Amino acid sequence: MINRFRVPDDREAEFGERMRAAIELLAGKPGCEAVDLVRNLDEPGLWALVGRWRDVGSYRRALNGYDSKMIIVPVLSLAIDEPSAYDEPQRVGENLPRIT
Repeated sequence: MINRFRVPDDREAEFGERMRAAIELLAGKPGCEAVDLVRNLDEPGLWALVGRWRDVGSYRRALNGYDSKMIIVPVLSLAIDEPSAYDEPQRVGENLPRIT
């Protein structure tokens, strides 16, 4: 998973605190292999939460439950609105557009 965030300078401390809590909770979820908060080198207001999961089901299940709904989901709602699930091409297979 890759979730990107635009964070104004005056909100950086609050963002960091909320992210630390979310990362701590995510890291303890079954199937979480790694989770990191990274900052863009060229655009300091651009951040990304990068997680590596055993499988997509583990990631989606990590968002269930009271603690996740109170800590993780509100943080993820601040993310830039774009797809966030990625995987290795050989595991994805033929990636056809979804019909809506």
